Amino acid sequence: MATDLDTVRVMRALFNDMPRAPQGLEGTELMAWIQNAMADYEGGDLAYAVDHITRSSMLDIVLHMRETGALRADDAFDQVVQEISTPEGRKAFMDRCILAQYSVNATDRLLRRARSPWEEPAPLFSTPDGAIDRLVRGLPTGAGPLAAEFASRDDVRRIGVMAQGDLSVHEFDWGFITESAGAWNFYIAEVWRAGTVGFFERFLDAWKSAFGAVPSDTEPVPPVPPGLVVEDGIASFSCLRLVRESGHDSPTERRWVGEVFVARLLPLMAARALTENYVFPLHWHAE
Repeated sequence: MATDLDTVRVMRALFNDMPRAPQGLEGTELMAWIQNAMADYEGGDLAYAVDHITRSSMLDIVLHMRETGALRADDAFDQVVQEISTPEGRKAFMDRCILAQYSVNATDRLLRRARSPWEEPAPLFSTPDGAIDRLVRGLPTGAGPLAAEFASRDDVRRIGVMAQGDLSVHEFDWGFITESAGAWNFYIAEVWRAGTVGFFERFLDAWKSAFGAVPSDTEPVPPVPPGLVVEDGIASFSCLRLVRESGHDSPTERRWVGEVFVARLLPLMAARALTENYVFPLHWHAE
């Protein structure tokens, strides 16, 4: 079992370079100090919140490894505690954890695929033509029950994902899209309910695979409009994010996002990402 001393050592290593409140502050003074510290943090309050949550997760991971065997040896534990006391060491440690998780997930999917016939999954959802037309015309529906469900999550509230004032919300039966001057964020209810963290890499692989053959489609997929770039949705707690390099949309972009991406590509991408025994071809990973 991890001892109290182990916990203190890991916490000190992880949070040694984050702002600390002066001794003796209480109530409104402490809240004011926290707000100022978050606002002054490099990258702003969102960066502060993401960094704090990331380090808190690392605390849980290290203490779990201390208890379950990977870090039971004092020398190994001491080495990790020293490593995570620096930004470079924390990044290296998390990269190893992520790589290990990917390896476990990939092995599990390969085993599942070997045990059962592989099939292309059916699209996860469909969107009515009328809803696609509203999206193309730039007519947001506003937040509905699914957006409210997502916004009520504790992690979403802590990060402030839905607190931006310039967001337009387009809600559908399967989830919702938020649109701002700089980006489109795609939130699928079945994905966030399953825990979005495990799907970022699979959605990026699904993006790479989306421009090959699309089942039941006879027409080739039109290319992505210039200036529209894909990103993972970690910072916004979405599973895929399309960023506008120009900072503003165009009729061509809106038509592609609605009639191509939402209507044709995203339903299949979501199905591939959520199907545990779906293994993306290796050459997609190598690109």
